[in-house]
Amino acid sequence: MTASLTDSLGNPVTLRAEHSLAALNDFVEGLIACEARAVNVLQAQADASPLVQAYCAALHMFAESADAPRNARRFIQQALAHAHQASEREQRFVAAVAAWVDGDLPRAIDLHEEQAHLHPRDLASIKLGQYHLFNRGDSPGMLRLALQAQPAAADVPYLHGMLAFGWEQCHRLKEAEDAARRAIHLCRKEPWAHHALAHVMLTQGRISEGIDFMSSVSNTWTGLNSFMVTHNWWHQALFLLEQDRHAEVLALYDQQVWGVVTEYTQDQINAVSLLARLELAGVDVGNRWADVADHLALRLADHVLPFLDLQYLYGLARAGRTEAVRALLHNITTHAATRTEAHERTVWQQVCMPAAHGLLAHAQGDWATAVEKLGVALPRLVEIGGSHAQRDLFHQIWLDALQRNGQWATVQNLLQPLCNAQPQSVRLARQARRVNQALGLPDPTPPDFE
Repeated sequence: MTASLTDSLGNPVTLRAEHSLAALNDFVEGLIACEARAVNVLQAQADASPLVQAYCAALHMFAESADAPRNARRFIQQALAHAHQASEREQRFVAAVAAWVDGDLPRAIDLHEEQAHLHPRDLASIKLGQYHLFNRGDSPGMLRLALQAQPAAADVPYLHGMLAFGWEQCHRLKEAEDAARRAIHLCRKEPWAHHALAHVMLTQGRISEGIDFMSSVSNTWTGLNSFMVTHNWWHQALFLLEQDRHAEVLALYDQQVWGVVTEYTQDQINAVSLLARLELAGVDVGNRWADVADHLALRLADHVLPFLDLQYLYGLARAGRTEAVRALLHNITTHAATRTEAHERTVWQQVCMPAAHGLLAHAQGDWATAVEKLGVALPRLVEIGGSHAQRDLFHQIWLDALQRNGQWATVQNLLQPLCNAQPQSVRLARQARRVNQALGLPDPTPPDFE
């Protein structure tokens, strides 16, 4: 083993073969830059170095599938077997990935937080820690983790992207925009910062500016992993959807959002979410649900994250896959009942279960049940993970159920504040006109954009 090498961020690494360094750096840089080259670490999998093996295991876990831990286990076992030959930083990263593979996310998060304190330029560890915290709805934890690295890694653009998304998820929009623009100043091709800034602009109702911004940087979205490229186009589609530019949204769905890596979980939920939003806006999506459902039907026993399962369920229901829906709901119920870790048990049983019944009721036209069950889940929906923009789908479905259930006064009280915050949203203004008409109210004076 040789310990005289450093990765591209200056962290010492212990390798059996020096030629593995390039593949190791591809993982580190690819992970923090959201680039597909992270998979190149698999080219070095013959190197028994603990860090290489842990990176290979992490790569398999990012598949977010039921078989991911099984595929990752041989790598993490190899890493653990040789961990005594590695540095304490590398040993801690190995232990964190081992905890992830074992399903012990609290321990994994603790180790990533310790790593950020002791080795703040280990940005691969910080990125992975943020991923776990995001999936548990702990946005303050995401932000604290990135802030820990700021004094030591302010020269790295991708850290500012991590900071930007942490600030945004904590509703600190000015700090989020400042961090995102700092990242883009350091590196124009920083897709995670583009993504964070899109969140800020959508939240602040800067719809036209958001469309122009995402268009202006989209030429840099090359060599990215499928999640990042499809998700940034998904964000552009959300901006266009607010302007009722439905034909353009459908074109983005067909050309950029769906069909890149159709077997990947994140690509699948991007598709479910966008099709659902289109239908809620009154758009006929044709037979597009069928192709997505073919892939969702393979997810009936996954249960990696409740946030994913809920969208699989709704997508299958919208596609009319009755048997698959019945099987998935049964499996979710069984999984929820068998959780032992406190956070998991609470989230699956108290948030995911009512949300699942509410989403299914909406898909089946049972508006009263949809209103009731989603009303229970929505105040705590942050606990299932996902971003504000992603979880907004569930709020839109609830509003639609309320309206279809004739609860117009409730809808007006929920919808008008959204219109006030999003004065450029044609979609919301159109919905508000219908509500005002039903209630016998005049429409508000349109804002003056001159």
